Amino acid sequence: MNKPDPLSLFKKQIDNLAETVAPIANKKIAAPCFDTALFHRRSDSLGGYMQQIRDNFTQLIACVEAQRGQQVKFLATQILQQIEALTRELSTQTLRKQENQLTQRKKSVDLYQKLAQHQDYERRLHAMIQDRELSLIQTQNFINQQALQKEIAALENRLARCKNSLFSIEKSIEKQEDKF
Repeated sequence: MNKPDPLSLFKKQIDNLAETVAPIANKKIAAPCFDTALFHRRSDSLGGYMQQIRDNFTQLIACVEAQRGQQVKFLATQILQQIEALTRELSTQTLRKQENQLTQRKKSVDLYQKLAQHQDYERRLHAMIQDRELSLIQTQNFINQQALQKEIAALENRLARCKNSLFSIEKSIEKQEDKF
């Protein structure tokens, strides 16, 4: 009975991992997920890390052929650790997806809270303007009338900024809802 060739076992492991990574290989990942001691180059996709494993395997084959024992041992250990790390990362992908969905929902809730808050500001500013306009009509003193007019103008400027903010928030909500 022949003992399997360690390189062919490595190749088989790498091929199986590549097959598992393939459907999401080019999908962007939010943040670096691996230690720089494990993967020397950062990548924005799991496919980039898979390529580093393949590159190390190619290097391993060259070192085996050149009979460089120390490098063979180092590279074999490195590849095993990289395979384990990438496998662990793959197993967390469903959790990460759920986490991203929760984050999106939280952002959506935050936007709706912000919308409600700004709608309340708008309502209060309208009430303040009406109150000042009523006071302006009832005031006979010219100086008080001027002060009220300035106050009304300032409140109307605040109201305009509030309406702009409301418009921006509503657009953000629309964009977010289009993503779902």
